[in-house]
Amino acid sequence: MDQASLIALLNRLRKEPSETEWLEFKAGHYNANQLGEYISALANSACIHGKPRGYLVYGVKDLSHEIVGTTFDPFQEKAKGNQDLMIWLSVGLQPNCGFECYPFDAEGEPVVLFEICPAFDRPVKFYGTAYIRVGSAKTELSKHPEKERIIWQRRVDWSAQICEHATLTDLAPGAIKKARQEYKVKFPGKGAEVDTWDDTTFLNKAGLSIHGAIINSAIILLGKPESATLVSPAVARITWILKDERDQEKDYEHFDPPFILNVDHLLGKIRNLNIRQMPSGTLFPIEISQYDPWVLREALHNCIAHEDYTLNGRINFIETSDRLILSNVGSFLPGNVERVIQQDAPMEVYRNPVLSRAMVNLNMIDTQGGGIRRMFQTQMKRYFPLPDYDLSNPERVALTIRGTILNEQYTRMLMERTDLDLWAVILLDKVQKGIQIKREEHHRLKKMGLVEGRYPNIYISAKVAAATEQKAKYIRTRGLDRKYYKDLIIELVGKQGPVTREEINKLLLGKLPEALTPEQKEGMIHNILTDLRIRKIIKNDGSRRIPKWEIV
Repeated sequence: MDQASLIALLNRLRKEPSETEWLEFKAGHYNANQLGEYISALANSACIHGKPRGYLVYGVKDLSHEIVGTTFDPFQEKAKGNQDLMIWLSVGLQPNCGFECYPFDAEGEPVVLFEICPAFDRPVKFYGTAYIRVGSAKTELSKHPEKERIIWQRRVDWSAQICEHATLTDLAPGAIKKARQEYKVKFPGKGAEVDTWDDTTFLNKAGLSIHGAIINSAIILLGKPESATLVSPAVARITWILKDERDQEKDYEHFDPPFILNVDHLLGKIRNLNIRQMPSGTLFPIEISQYDPWVLREALHNCIAHEDYTLNGRINFIETSDRLILSNVGSFLPGNVERVIQQDAPMEVYRNPVLSRAMVNLNMIDTQGGGIRRMFQTQMKRYFPLPDYDLSNPERVALTIRGTILNEQYTRMLMERTDLDLWAVILLDKVQKGIQIKREEHHRLKKMGLVEGRYPNIYISAKVAAATEQKAKYIRTRGLDRKYYKDLIIELVGKQGPVTREEINKLLLGKLPEALTPEQKEGMIHNILTDLRIRKIIKNDGSRRIPKWEIV
């Protein structure tokens, strides 16, 4: 871009009434990290607002848009490790959306203008973190999941792309037959009409082809196993892995398309044992399976529907003795599970819209998008631990479904409490698993009399513990009365004194509440010794650093 074009562009940008989410002015201050973060934020914001470019300008005041100049020279500056700034920025942007840097003079002052391409098919991150502009402020995109969903929505739908070289012969006849059956279940009024369609017409109607051209979704759901190479470098594979109690791999098997058939084959390998339990009010036990078939099918179908096939990863299904772990590559588009549970609303955006619609047409997933909430409700009603979502990796979603039963009395008591909604049960389930909850969530459970202890070291209350036959665990967690600990110290000092602090620690540490951290246990012992000293029951004949405790 020549000098005249740059000046004309700058003048157009200066006419904006104020800084927008896709435009930022800087009077002159420069920081390498901040620059990279702004490029990420402006690329993502330009995508959201449908702008062909985002802009960052150094040497112009942000409010008055007065040209004041800058000493920043982007081609002379160095970044971390004495790296060239431009190279360091390019390496840090993932994916690199592309940007141009133009130093030039305007009104006799040096100005630096960055012209930034918008995010295209996913949020732009800078060294692992994506940023966004909210008004004139820069912040992390993860704090605004609704904006992240818009970026994903603007991407090209991989599942809708025509699969080059694929023909009807690349689809499995048995899979097409199964798809027809499920289509008629989903649309019972079209049963007779479906029987008159040839395969090409049916695929068009089901959303698996475009004017007879096979798309990627058709290969995923109906393709022959060898047809998976047609979507390469994308990976269409589910891997089942069996592990023992020592986390050692015992067996495995790969499942390729057609997924509409092979989901059943995979689930048939799961050891779904029957567990006996005794409902209240009866002496006759009932048997219930470790895993609910609907929950497993919904979880696996979600992996297929929300897999980011452009990342070239596979879906993993790991089976251990007491749990199943399902994982797929791609971020969790709703942002967090809490929002899905509490809002109880379908997602506005799907990663693979065409694939998702086809799976709805083939009766594989629900169009209302309430599957996650229903999985939680199903596990709760079966008296099993609730599903655990691990979203710690921004490009991977992992779901754990446990096959060990909770205490029946405990769960039934929760279900019979009319004041407990699903979210309260979810919070209490986290406490059971030792997962830290938020402070405001702790206040809610404490007000309901369900937990005790000082945040964050909380545990099930005595009331609940009594109903769940967890009294021993409750005592270990809460600890015993302080008089018990004082009596132990007095007996030790009286019979073996003088004693050191190390000897007292050895006596008490294993008996103190399990909910306390090592530092908190040390502090509790210190407070008990101080109380006994003030009451002139014991005394320290040593120093503060090397105490020697004796009976007064």
